[in-house]
Amino acid sequence: MIKDTEKYRDKIATVDEKGKRIWIYPKKPKGRFYDYRTYVSWGLLAILFGLPFIKVNGEPLVLFNILERNFILFGIHFTPQDFHLFVLAMLTFLVFIVLFTVIYGRLFCGWVCPQTIFMEMVFRKIEYWIEGDASAQRRLDKAPWSTEKMRKKALKHAIFIFISILIAHTFLSYILGLDRVTEIVTESPFLNPSGFFAMVAFTGAFYFVFSRLREQVCTTICPYGRLQGVMTDNNSILVTYDFERGEPRGKLKKKKNPLTNIQSEVATAAFSDDTNSLVVEEKPIKITGDCINCYLCVKVCPTGIDIRDGVQLECVNCTACMDACDEIMEKVDRKKGLIRYDSYNGVIAGQQKIFTARVKAYTSVLLLLIAANVFFLGNRSDVEAVVLRTPGMLYQKVGDDHISNLYNYQVFNKTNHEMPLEFKLLSDFGVLKLVGDAPTVAGSSMAEGAFFIEMEKDKLEGRKNKIFIEVYTNGEAVDKVKTNFLGPVK
Repeated sequence: MIKDTEKYRDKIATVDEKGKRIWIYPKKPKGRFYDYRTYVSWGLLAILFGLPFIKVNGEPLVLFNILERNFILFGIHFTPQDFHLFVLAMLTFLVFIVLFTVIYGRLFCGWVCPQTIFMEMVFRKIEYWIEGDASAQRRLDKAPWSTEKMRKKALKHAIFIFISILIAHTFLSYILGLDRVTEIVTESPFLNPSGFFAMVAFTGAFYFVFSRLREQVCTTICPYGRLQGVMTDNNSILVTYDFERGEPRGKLKKKKNPLTNIQSEVATAAFSDDTNSLVVEEKPIKITGDCINCYLCVKVCPTGIDIRDGVQLECVNCTACMDACDEIMEKVDRKKGLIRYDSYNGVIAGQQKIFTARVKAYTSVLLLLIAANVFFLGNRSDVEAVVLRTPGMLYQKVGDDHISNLYNYQVFNKTNHEMPLEFKLLSDFGVLKLVGDAPTVAGSSMAEGAFFIEMEKDKLEGRKNKIFIEVYTNGEAVDKVKTNFLGPVK
């Protein structure tokens, strides 16, 4: 019978055999990677909370107003007419995620993901500050209610709620805009019931996620962790335990051989080719690996896994186990990096192979998509016009030598300022006549109307004739539209 060595994959560390939640008390990590992640989180949090306050010409630098279909990215307005650009950008982003994961695994989760940043770098730090390290938190939760326990719990959750309010307001600022959020906050809830309800709902959701749901978001809810299993391979760079060096595990002993974990014993006996006699050779035999089985890598893990079991979906690549193991290796005078960024093949062969055929294929597709994004964004105009012949209308004769067609137009202004419009027919034997006055389209809106085009009958080539119309604003051409002119059959 083959022994099952991967029973740990049958369950997750946060749920027991009866299906009840196991509360995780991770030990406070420390080390160079934890410091690096702290600095990165400061920068990302500054960007997250600062962007809504930055304006360009009175408009938000970034806005994703789904309700009013108003999108602004770095000062550029995007309308529903730019939906093809959105689709292309999303495809590019998805390919980038796949490519990045193939090479570096869940590096995004550990360093950039908002869930990890807020949980580990904000809420968890507050918890350590108020309640102490893992053992102190565990004792506090098991202790009967007292004045000290109530004080610590009330203070912690009050701060959690306050931060959740800040996150909710910031989140809505990206959707509604800072000015609208300020209105909702400063005015009576009865004047903005929907906005007030949204504030309360989002605050409650964020508070619940970071105070109760916690690591369950990463281990059971987030789809990215599941996708990782099909996107990574033996060449992907992940937080990896060097089992070749660490196994077999053994407790640290006070008296050790000068060769640390190596003992000389009679290992082989063989006949010598020269003397045809039995020769006994001494070879070093490895008794224990570098892992001293201290379990510190498990104690600091925010998802409760044992990285030594191998790559797991629950691992968010937060590097806490790397710092913990490096600290122990330094204390026992062994080489650091027993747990490190590496691939499975890197551990086996001692070398990393990143640019595999699959990576090259993904990179090629990604470069093509980036080029397409640059091309379409570079050719994107601030005005988009649609000109169509009025449905159900035939051509009209104007005198004996001219034919007239009626057209409807729609002009979308993608900027935040109004534009006076002018239409010009690109033809030497035709004329364009507007119905009514010359239109002016307001910022981020649409103007529509109609005009006639008259053309010389003798110049027409047949039933359908291609014509081009240019749209001008303040003397500058902003768009060019192709349509058909209907004439008599020749």
